[in-house]
Amino acid sequence: MEKAEAIIRQLNLKPHPEGGFYAETYRSAGIILPGEAVPAISGKRNFSTAIYFLLTQGSFSAFHRIRQDEIWHFYKGSPLTIHVITAGGEYLMHRLGNRLEKAERPQVVVAGGDWFAAVLSHEKGEYALVGCTVAPGFDFSDFEMAHQEALLREFPAFGKVIRQYARP
Repeated sequence: MEKAEAIIRQLNLKPHPEGGFYAETYRSAGIILPGEAVPAISGKRNFSTAIYFLLTQGSFSAFHRIRQDEIWHFYKGSPLTIHVITAGGEYLMHRLGNRLEKAERPQVVVAGGDWFAAVLSHEKGEYALVGCTVAPGFDFSDFEMAHQEALLREFPAFGKVIRQYARP
């Protein structure tokens, strides 16, 4: 884990509540006033925000959702698998990485309101360094961690992935 620890230090990453490590890298100066943004969002928001996000082997980003769309960008390390349960009840699995010939994509969009979790795609991978861009800008009041039992009641067909990546 030496490389991951060096990246955590170099980028001044802090533990994230969903798992992994992060640092905010951008918060636009522009402000969206209440009533001008996504209807589910209350209060003013910056136009956009961005973070570095790092996952290490043996950890995962637990199922959570935010109200805004989130774009994931792959930077380096092992590819990620992003598990999504849409607001409409569909399960999607995306591979975030740079090997296009293996159906990985360097960007993945998760729609606002969808539940999602992420994990390294390879057991031998040490880490994945990615970026996440949110618009309108992220605020922790827009963040909701999934509770495993509640998610299982709502989406019983996806029990296996929920048990793996939602915290009790």
